Formats: sequence, C-alpha cells, structure tokens
Amino acid sequence: MKQLYFIIACVLGLANSLQAELRVQDICRLQGQEENTLQGIGWVVGLKGTGDGDFKPTVRSLAQALKGLGGNPSMDVQGRINEKEFANTKNVAMVWVVAKIPASGAIQGDRISCTVSAVHAKSLEGGNLMLTHMLGPRADQSMTYALASGPITLDDPKIPTTGRIASGCKMEQSVLNPFVKDNKITLVLDPTHSSFSSSQLVAEKINSFKKDGGLGGQSNTTPFRSNESSAKLASAIDQNHIVVQIPEIYRSEPVEFISEILDLPLINIANKKRVYILERDEVVIIGEDVTIAPVAVSFGNISISPRAGNEPPKRFLEVQPKTDPAQTKLKNLVDGLNVLNVPTRDVISIIKAIYKQGNLYGELVIE
Repeated sequence: MKQLYFIIACVLGLANSLQAELRVQDICRLQGQEENTLQGIGWVVGLKGTGDGDFKPTVRSLAQALKGLGGNPSMDVQGRINEKEFANTKNVAMVWVVAKIPASGAIQGDRISCTVSAVHAKSLEGGNLMLTHMLGPRADQSMTYALASGPITLDDPKIPTTGRIASGCKMEQSVLNPFVKDNKITLVLDPTHSSFSSSQLVAEKINSFKKDGGLGGQSNTTPFRSNESSAKLASAIDQNHIVVQIPEIYRSEPVEFISEILDLPLINIANKKRVYILERDEVVIIGEDVTIAPVAVSFGNISISPRAGNEPPKRFLEVQPKTDPAQTKLKNLVDGLNVLNVPTRDVISIIKAIYKQGNLYGELVIE
C-alpha cells in the first residue's frame, strides 16, 4: 500500500511539474485541421453461409454489378436481368464501408484503414471486401476519393457483423485541409479548456511573444507584431476561437510561424472546475478546486453537517476549512465518506444530489 501511495505521489508531482510546460498546441488546434469521412456501399464475398441470402437489395445490386463487370447474366423476355439466378447467395453480403481521413489530410497513394459493417448478414468472419468506391460525405458529389478492398478482421468476435481492414483504403484523390485564409489562422480551444479567460490569455501570450533578435529587424523588446501595422497579431473572438494575423515576413513560410505560435508556453491556464463520473465503472475524478456550499448530508445512519453540536462527536472528520466555510472542497467531503466506508455508488448519488440542489460549484460530467 505504501508503494502505491508513493507511485501516486510521484505521478501527481510529475503532473504539477509539467503544468509549467503547457504549450498552446496542448490546448488548441488549427481550424481546418479536422477529420473527414469517406463512405461507400460494397460487397463482402467468401463467407461461410452467413451472408444475405435472399435479401433483395443484395440480389439486385449483385446482378447489376455482374453486368457492369462484363458478366453475362441471363435476361427475361423484356430484356431485364433475371435476378432469380442470384437468389439465396449466402456467401455474399452487402456492407457499409467507412474510412476516416486524418486531420492532417491525405494525398493520392496514401493508405488508411476502414471499417466494414454488415447491412443484413449474420457474420462477416472470413469475408473479403470487393473493390469499393469511397465517396465523400455529401450525397450530391459522386467523386471517388478512394478505393477499399481486402480481407476483413473482426476486432471483437462477439460482434461478428462489424470488422476492419488495416490500410485497406487507397486514396485516389488528395484531400488537403487548408488552414490559412486571407493570411490568417484561427486557433480553436479544446472543449475542456474553452473559456473567455483562456481565449484571452492565449491571445495575450501571442501578442507579447518576443522573438530572439526581433522580427524583421525589430529589437527583442518589441512585441511580436506585423511590420506594416502596430495592431496586435491575435484577437480573441469568443471563448473558443483566436484569430491570428500572419506577419508579412512569414507569409511565404506560414508553417514556421505556426510552429512558433503553437510552441509558446502557457503557465496560468486554469482548467474548468469539473467532476467527471464514469458511472458504470464507479470511477469518480474530482478537480482540486471544485467547491461546495455548506450542506448537511444524511445517509443511512451517517450525518455530516457544517455545524457541529455542543458535544463533539467521538469520531469526526474536518470537511471544511475553519477560515472560510464557504470554500468547502468536494474532495474533502468525498475523502470523509471514503473513510466511513460509504460505497462508491452511494458517493456518486450524494454528489449528484448536491449538484441538483445547486450547491456544487463546478461542472458535473456523467458518462
């Protein structure tokens, strides 16, 4: 147990030391650098009798595919494909294929992974995806961005209707994510750090940045600003976005400027006061600065009150500071409940009740 406490203390100490090394890139991303989704409808063959069978959409599409690939299906008297020949195809399944292009984009020839999900089949185990055209997310654009194919691997045998093809999607068109517009970039704060104060602090940090040797001949005592104007480079638009003007000296090499901006250190960024509860696994994570109002908690034969009676109890735990009772920390209350061996599920119920009463000063996230 002592060894466990030592490890926890070391981790907490390391976290505190890393706080001073927090950088802009740790809490911000560039607007335009987002994931893109490709999707397509295809067929999986080689199944062991777990395919679609007489599923009519599969029968029709398979007949049309055979004709398009140069096959010679029979026709009825009206010149239509005789779909009855493709009935009861238990080794074939219609599937939905999805691939995620990373935020950095992808160029022609790159390979990315894709997921394959059955539309009607019972299992995709042992199947092989036929060459599938991958389209963009917009239905009105029929451009083929990539081609997917290959053997399917089941990530979870308990869910045989969904599989994955590692590097099974080859890009046919380059998908680039531009991040510079009108010689400006936009920084987007992570949701966990989104606030007006954080946005303004990042903007001030960029505006006060001093480059060694100055920028364009300026002295290193001059704030990092554009040559043509004394206006500030960065402006906080709202609690999520900071717009940054690229100085003229960097406009031919914006990547160098962006790398320097993203590498700026941030020291005084404060996280939101948050309590995170993973209810299914009975995990409770409480921010150190989350406080509660003076409340009385009664649970079973346990009572906790901010005001003690005339006679001190035989066993007591200090829940709130003597200097400022209004700044009681939720962590102290939970520590006291843990000492009294209150089950975690009941601790979660108490926290939720305090929050619903309006006496928890912070955000409560439950998953």
